[in-house]
Amino acid sequence: MAPKFGTSGLRGLVTELTPALVADYTRSFLTVCPVGTGLWVGRDLRDSSPMLAEVVIAAARAEGVAVTDCGAVPTPALAMAAMEAGAAAIMVTGSHIPADRNGLKFYVPGGEITKAEETAILSGLGRAAAELTGLRRGTFQTTGDWAARYRGAFGRCLDGLRVGVWAHSAVSREGIVACLEALGARVAVLGRSDVFVPVDTEAVPSDVRAQFVAWATAESGGLDAIVSTDGDGDRPLVADATGQIVPGDVLGQITAALVGADVVVTTVSANTGVDLSGRFGRVVRTRIGSPFVIAAMDEAGGRVVGYEPNGGFLLGFDAAGPDGPLPRLMTRDSLLPIVAALIEAKRTGSLAARVAEEPARFTVTDRLEHVPVEVSQALLARLAAGGLDAFLAPLGRVASVDRTDGLRATLAGGGVVHLRPSGNAPEFRVYAEAGTFESAQALMGLAFAQVKAALG
Repeated sequence: MAPKFGTSGLRGLVTELTPALVADYTRSFLTVCPVGTGLWVGRDLRDSSPMLAEVVIAAARAEGVAVTDCGAVPTPALAMAAMEAGAAAIMVTGSHIPADRNGLKFYVPGGEITKAEETAILSGLGRAAAELTGLRRGTFQTTGDWAARYRGAFGRCLDGLRVGVWAHSAVSREGIVACLEALGARVAVLGRSDVFVPVDTEAVPSDVRAQFVAWATAESGGLDAIVSTDGDGDRPLVADATGQIVPGDVLGQITAALVGADVVVTTVSANTGVDLSGRFGRVVRTRIGSPFVIAAMDEAGGRVVGYEPNGGFLLGFDAAGPDGPLPRLMTRDSLLPIVAALIEAKRTGSLAARVAEEPARFTVTDRLEHVPVEVSQALLARLAAGGLDAFLAPLGRVASVDRTDGLRATLAGGGVVHLRPSGNAPEFRVYAEAGTFESAQALMGLAFAQVKAALG
């Protein structure tokens, strides 16, 4: 995968993320975007991340920028700390993609970069280094501060719960355990790995789902839930006491209700349960990607929150828990939806019971990997030009189509099929929604077979 810069930052094969390329993007970012009090740098646990972080730090110091090296730290923890310090930030991570790839995520002092800032960074490439020497300092409290944020707001809200934490290679694993224990939960650490494990919380493979069920049934005394995140800790993964995974958009609905949101901003790919719940004054739909969600949140104002189907949650107003304030955090966060789901599990007796309170809309997502971008776009263009009805005929009659991002077709029977090339990887994504999980799975099977055949 040639390095690509877009909604989720810069990503590409490690072999193609050369020091010269990484330094070029770092210089451009620091030149065209606000830096504030300096640059904070963090990284995930991929083997390539320490080297790439050193390239970023060296490039920033050569521009005369003071650098705070946070080491291995979750993305939301880094973003939170940098924003509190009035500083910019760069996170070295490939998020959920495999270990042979990596990337950079960019943050200005106010939060994630906008689409306009993305364009400015691309336009600013090719600058020569200033050959200065900025200060370098280190801090290792960032993850602890992130975890402490929720203890301050919610106190011992999880007393009596037993929670499994799938540690794998997530840079957030220590922070999650520390947070849940501080909130009163008894924690069992599961599946810790020294080898990087790519975890896509929006398309959880069958072997991981089976492992969650096995853990849920094998743990003596039982577990009330199993939780985890993707590699850099900005997307949650939550399962109930039986090991059944709760979709990220359902976590978003639950979290939005818990914090008392009036306006919910989510992507067009999120399930329609949030619209049907009647809990919120307004629901706004955007293209897929946190910059689009953030822009719509800024426009909406008030008690607004945002989330994506991957579970990443943005708190756009100063909320409060029973024990204290919960300040706004305008970056994708995994801990708030994890904590919210567990609080609600305790309140209702089980996480499954709380999920059952939401409208019965279920989503399934899958992706066809190693599909060149031009091939994906050609298929989508062909379908958009009039071929969608025939393409989806084996699934049902198309009643309406939303073209906000890709093609999202609502079928006459109420099912939904959404076709879309990935914005940050050579993948074609397929989403299915229906009134039962089994129906959504069946719809996905048919839709995915159609896409696979069309893409060869």
